[in-house]
Amino acid sequence: MPMEKEKLKQKVIEAIKTCYDPEIPVNVYELGLIYETRVDDEGRIFIKMTLTSPACPVAEALPMEVQQKIFAVEGVKDVELQLVWNPPWNRDKMSEEAKFVLDMF
Repeated sequence: MPMEKEKLKQKVIEAIKTCYDPEIPVNVYELGLIYETRVDDEGRIFIKMTLTSPACPVAEALPMEVQQKIFAVEGVKDVELQLVWNPPWNRDKMSEEAKFVLDMF
């Protein structure tokens, strides 16, 4: 991946890390809710994410918040966010940091 795309991807990930599930004090990236982050040559961002459950109370708001935060990143031209349910989210997808914060070891 060219350096510019890699830098943009890192900025996008940092923006995603500012989004939190309101019920859990860990950002959505560390929770493992972001399954894929891709950047193309034109600055378009493709995100594949899930939620902790289909019945999540922020099912509509959280993906929109993630998308808005990504749009605010300098260099981003477009954002395509796909909400997926397969594979289903589980605690194994959480980072070590998230497990530590939530005392899940």
